[in-house]
Amino acid sequence: MGIAADFVLILVAGLIGGILARTLRLPLLVGYVLAGIFVGPYTGGPTVAQIHDIELLAEIGAALLLFALGLEISFRDLKPVLRIALIGGPIQILSVAGAGALAAFYGFHLPRTEAIWFGAMISVSSTMVVVKLLSVGGVTSTLASRVMIGLLVIQDLAVIPMLIVLPKLNNPERMVSSLPGSVLLAAGMLLSVFFIGTLLLPRLLNAVVSWGSRELFLVTVVTIGVGIGYAAYTAGLSFPLGAFVAGIVLSSSEFSHQALSDVVPLRDIFGLLFFVTVGMLFDPAFALSHAAQIVVLVIGIFAGKAAIIGTVTRLFGYHNMAPWLVGLGLSQIGEFSFVLARTGLNTGSLSKTTYDLVLTCTVFTIAVTPTVSSIALPLGRWWLGSRRTVISTKQAGVLDSLPKNHVIVAGFGRTGQAASRALSEVGIPLVVVELEHRLMPEGAARGYRAIWGDITRDEILHAAHIERARIMLLTMPDPSTVHMTIRRAKSLNPALTLIARAAREDQVKELREAGADVAIQSEFEGGVEMVRQALVRCAGNEGESIRVLERLRNDLYGVD
Repeated sequence: MGIAADFVLILVAGLIGGILARTLRLPLLVGYVLAGIFVGPYTGGPTVAQIHDIELLAEIGAALLLFALGLEISFRDLKPVLRIALIGGPIQILSVAGAGALAAFYGFHLPRTEAIWFGAMISVSSTMVVVKLLSVGGVTSTLASRVMIGLLVIQDLAVIPMLIVLPKLNNPERMVSSLPGSVLLAAGMLLSVFFIGTLLLPRLLNAVVSWGSRELFLVTVVTIGVGIGYAAYTAGLSFPLGAFVAGIVLSSSEFSHQALSDVVPLRDIFGLLFFVTVGMLFDPAFALSHAAQIVVLVIGIFAGKAAIIGTVTRLFGYHNMAPWLVGLGLSQIGEFSFVLARTGLNTGSLSKTTYDLVLTCTVFTIAVTPTVSSIALPLGRWWLGSRRTVISTKQAGVLDSLPKNHVIVAGFGRTGQAASRALSEVGIPLVVVELEHRLMPEGAARGYRAIWGDITRDEILHAAHIERARIMLLTMPDPSTVHMTIRRAKSLNPALTLIARAAREDQVKELREAGADVAIQSEFEGGVEMVRQALVRCAGNEGESIRVLERLRNDLYGVD
């Protein structure tokens, strides 16, 4: 069957690799790369025969992967963190790339050109993995998460000049003369895509939608992505790069969400093909023979990227936990590095040895990212404690005039602000505790008693008069912070009523077992209220609607 048999083999291997990855709580792309290793030419067992043909199909996978990522990127995501994204992002990329290139050149004696490629490849982080982890943790709306998303967008966009400039390093004599022409060509291509995307494509999609054919809409969207990608290829640029730009242009249109929804299944299948093909080029014997070098590199990449990104975050005014969360959260190597690595290998810029080295490090850093991200908060608290930067009781401002039986609102984000307004309206005394200092002026403007500090610290709890408090509302989205606060608060005031926010439904039981008296899942409550409004209007019987919804709450919260 030729290439058809190879395609079936890849799908079966990818399915097994994906199941294995999910079982081990690893990102799916790690399982796909492992599947590629298994069916590749360097291992025994079933082997893909038509490797070159599969690699050509994998280019479509890379294009669809980047096209979908472009559709997901919205420039609106940069507004809350515009300064650090637009200024700090390039600083971070250049700093990591420079440090990586120097380490590769002087520490591992790579050729100068390959060292520059190496620095560029490790400077980008994994958008797919980071966004997935933020979504699973229910913390996509936190300040640190918005900073990470902003930096990821800039990193993704930075791949465009990388794909233009890096291949020119093969011929440095002609680089100076040819680079301006390449930049002008790329600028012309981007302007053309922008013009077509903003003026012509919306009209085309609007016409297709008016015909009511979902199938034709899907064909149109995919054609736009791969068509613009191929146009970029014929203009001397990268095929995946053109598709990525097309996705970004379409992301601002009214059709972007449906386009992304339709293209995701196709992207996932061809994305599997791309990552399996990446794994097929991986040589396990190389990893074993260079084990010590790989271990040193992986540790150095994590430590170096975390330190540089965390420092940039701190320099742009984000204090306390944010540098730790952002630094460790973005310390892995990303999927765009696969695209860069394949480009470098195909253009002869990278040797097979350097390619294997980068690929191995990328797979390992992505695989352990969930573990590394989970230690960010404990490490940050340990560091702040050892540096004595946490506010003392006196500095926090002991609230001597606070009445007994007050409520402590821990966290002054959107949930905390809504709770504080409601408590204030009914005249219940409250004190707000918030770690992010820039949120404090909002509380002061509303006349709330407020303390700036880490709610998990005894000094801050004493400053909020935890011993005299009646209730504490834990509104923070981070599960580890909530768990730690529950333990400390209960040890200082066993009679305290703790009402905690659960980021996910499965955390309701965990928080109850940890000591919370009540655990509330905000997304569930929002859905319940929407259903209540619908039932009242449909049935006209609010009493029966309330009884139905109370049964739903009992099922989730386990109360009678």
